Amino acid sequence: MAHAFILNGDEHELWLSHERGGYRLHVNALQLPVKLLPRGDDLHELIVHDDSHRVFIAQRGDEVHVHLDGETHSLRYVHSLSRFAGENKDEGEAVARAPMPGAVIAVSVEAGQQVQRGQPLMVIESMKMETTISAACDGTVQALHVSVGQTFDRDAVLVTLDRNGTA
Repeated sequence: MAHAFILNGDEHELWLSHERGGYRLHVNALQLPVKLLPRGDDLHELIVHDDSHRVFIAQRGDEVHVHLDGETHSLRYVHSLSRFAGENKDEGEAVARAPMPGAVIAVSVEAGQQVQRGQPLMVIESMKMETTISAACDGTVQALHVSVGQTFDRDAVLVTLDRNGTA
């Protein structure tokens, strides 16, 4: 699952993968080698392919403000629960999958525990960024497929919920 951001009123899906000496930015079918190097305070050097740009970045909550090449762009992170809230729901199991490769740094639930939609299940880390994996529906934790310190690949099953097990 890619992360979604609103930029200039349009939603864009993207994700980062680690590669030797930096990262690869995946946007739709486009893949770009990128590096973001801190240069003090909010100043960074953004390298895309071999092109270097001075960029100022400020983050406030789910909003990221980027000043690049004389223009300011505001991006807003769109939480997956908000994005997929209108989708049809099926009965039975609900599976939380890894949006990117990473490692588990905290687990907030245990097998057999009742959970509510939006409740944090675990925190993962990928490329020094922490992401909370939350319950997509009410249910009972059927299985935890990973534990603290364990690494996983993108799209790995992390937690399985039983929707029918809701009290």
